[in-house]
Amino acid sequence: MTTISVGSDAIGNLDLSLIEKTIESWLDISPKQFNLELKFSIDYPLDPQDPRELSEIPEIRLWFLRLDAHYPYLPLLLDWQAGELARYVAMLIPHQFSLKDGIQYNPEALELWVMHRVFLLTNWFQIQQIDDRARLKFMTQMLGYELDDGLFELLETSK
Repeated sequence: MTTISVGSDAIGNLDLSLIEKTIESWLDISPKQFNLELKFSIDYPLDPQDPRELSEIPEIRLWFLRLDAHYPYLPLLLDWQAGELARYVAMLIPHQFSLKDGIQYNPEALELWVMHRVFLLTNWFQIQQIDDRARLKFMTQMLGYELDDGLFELLETSK
């Protein structure tokens, strides 16, 4: 497991250099293996009276949006067991918190993000010569979506 500590300076400056070396070395060595199990530790000072979750703070969400744009395959590298995928997605799409049910994503926004991600990653897998539908299918299952192999076949044959 690799933990990336992100402080308020990095967030305020939209600085991705904290993760850049980790990602670049992974790309150089083993892009066909998803073994980083990344975790983010966010150190962002809040007023003790501020009831917001980190994913509700615009500056933090903006940093994650830049991160996602720069590394669209990053969800595949997160520590899913530790809940990092759910937290990452919460940084990117509208959601609400429920004490009973936890994170409740906006259903339409989640569906759009999942399909966009499947399109991006299927294309990236083809470029990297990675044959791993199971990884994509498992990622979408963790978010409540079941993908049929026919979708992947369609994407692989269409241009």
